[in-house]
Amino acid sequence: MFSFADHRSDPESWARALGISREAVEIYLASDVIDLHIDSFIWTRIFGYDLTRRHGRGLFNARFYSQVDLPRIREAQVSGGIWVITTNPSRSARGRTRAFFRNLDRLRKILDSASDDVTVVRTAAEYRAARAAGKHAAFLGVQGGNALDGEPDAIERIPDRLIVRVTLVHLSSSSLGATSAPGGGDAGLTEAGHDYVRRLEAQKIFVDLAHINRRGFFDALSVHDPSLPVIVTHTGVTGVKPHWRNLDDEQLKAIASTGGTVGVMYQTSFLGDGFWNGRAEWIVDHLAHIVKVAGEDFASLGSDWDGAIVTPRDLPTCLELPRLAQLMLDRGWSPERIGKIFGGNWLRTLALMRG
Repeated sequence: MFSFADHRSDPESWARALGISREAVEIYLASDVIDLHIDSFIWTRIFGYDLTRRHGRGLFNARFYSQVDLPRIREAQVSGGIWVITTNPSRSARGRTRAFFRNLDRLRKILDSASDDVTVVRTAAEYRAARAAGKHAAFLGVQGGNALDGEPDAIERIPDRLIVRVTLVHLSSSSLGATSAPGGGDAGLTEAGHDYVRRLEAQKIFVDLAHINRRGFFDALSVHDPSLPVIVTHTGVTGVKPHWRNLDDEQLKAIASTGGTVGVMYQTSFLGDGFWNGRAEWIVDHLAHIVKVAGEDFASLGSDWDGAIVTPRDLPTCLELPRLAQLMLDRGWSPERIGKIFGGNWLRTLALMRG
């Protein structure tokens, strides 16, 4: 069992340490706090970053990596998160698929080794059981759908519905479609990509439209099952910060129309005019725009912690998350709205997909 400060026993002290009100901490502690995109496992694969050991802020003061580990997730009272397996596009198609299944097994074993504190979950009911037991609920996801395009039945071979969502593309285009990143082009989703969307949804795996270009985004929506929600786990919005990585208002409304949710990420250059000195306020700016355009039922958090991002300087790691609750309170948002954004909207969407 991990050793960590349990702030539930003394919310006043946590509030003082963070420079926020006790009310903000109490709203935070009462909320389901679920992050839709945690990328820390990539550093385990690259240099053996131990997810089960408590780390400091690393060589670069929590820039790029060392923003999260399981002991700090527990101390931060993050009740759930989607831990992702990121795809290496330089491998062959078959090599990517084989690597994915190896990495899935490896990540599952790491999480299972911390079973006193962590439970791998697949549904809203399993999440609630984990939270009732006082554990962090770890969902599993895939960053880059080309992890599963190398063998005809790869999606169908995922064991026990372990994967809850898959981004169709990542930072490079693939057999499935074009990325939104510079140089990705405007080709949209391929025929293979159309079939991939249908296969994911047949397995009740969320189609995640983070990273895909605008044409591909709407191509995917044109073939998806209209009875199921579609999500974007980690993004910004162009209504606040025009950027190739961000969604416009039409895209926000399209996700909301499916019953899905949109997670706001913490990479400062996608959020505002700055790279090294971003502010947590910018995250709330993007959330506020989603609420304005689509409604409060469709905004979530998708940090991209440890995804080689530079976080706001007043939110360098997961341990400062209650500051977001204070910033939302400062805008006059109700505890109900804050709770929806921290986790309620994801749980509603998940229940639509998997019951």
